[in-house]
Amino acid sequence: MHIQWYPGHMHKASKDIRSIMPEVDLLIEVLDARIPFSSQNPLLASLRGDKPCIKLLNKYDLADPDGVAQWQRYWEQGEGVKTLVMVAGQQDKARQLPELCHKLVPSKAATGRLLHALIMGIPNVGKSTLINSLAGRCIAKTGNEPAITKNRQRIDIGNGIILFDTPGLLWPNLENRNSGYRLAASGAIKDTAIGHEEVALFVADFLLGHYPEALSGRYAFELSPKTGMDALTQIGKQRGCLRAGGVVDLDKAAKILLTELRSGALGRISLENPALMEQELAELAVLREQKAANTLARKRRWKG
Repeated sequence: MHIQWYPGHMHKASKDIRSIMPEVDLLIEVLDARIPFSSQNPLLASLRGDKPCIKLLNKYDLADPDGVAQWQRYWEQGEGVKTLVMVAGQQDKARQLPELCHKLVPSKAATGRLLHALIMGIPNVGKSTLINSLAGRCIAKTGNEPAITKNRQRIDIGNGIILFDTPGLLWPNLENRNSGYRLAASGAIKDTAIGHEEVALFVADFLLGHYPEALSGRYAFELSPKTGMDALTQIGKQRGCLRAGGVVDLDKAAKILLTELRSGALGRISLENPALMEQELAELAVLREQKAANTLARKRRWKG
């Protein structure tokens, strides 16, 4: 699977971010707590420099608490990086963010100058809901569909902080196919960008390996499924997703699994952990080397 989903406004937003970085004192990256690595944007690492950064793990109520704790330890090994867990609509959690911002940039509070923070995140991660909570009023549009915010906004949230809001950004080419599946499973990528069945099979296989009790507890399988396809087929039969002749409609079964994963009906689940991502990055590095070697070999054959 190879996903490319990069609406035009996202390309414009990436250029805008580069242009305003000299004005920015601090970066806030809103991440999906279920997929903190896959939901981060590589653009941030190339732009940040030595500016402090808050990685805000949103949708904490849907994620495995142990998995989130692993990511917090992992991220905070970095210089100038702090983490904060949150459920975007919770006012008490939202109020912790301005305090943490001032701790990371103490010079602004000491001199009474405004602190300028850039807030960014992938589509449908809850960034707009968080901004509305911080501002105490409806400023940013919210919705369950990705890519709602399309223009940069400058927002005074009080406490001496100005937020630069940006559209939800995905990178142009999702090189790690598993990250693409995780983003699609979480709802960050529009459902029209990739088939439900393909994503649901990835999810079912992952759950069988890491959260088998979540699947069996939700769907009460008659027979213990051995593969993702087996699990999806049994879900379809159990929920009446049948075509003529009793054939399971896998697309409908896939939609059920993905909907219930996203809503939290399967329990608190994290789709990745630091060790898994290190393994996938190592495998990706090998693939890059192989691709480079193959390209070089083709060029030599062509020249010869």
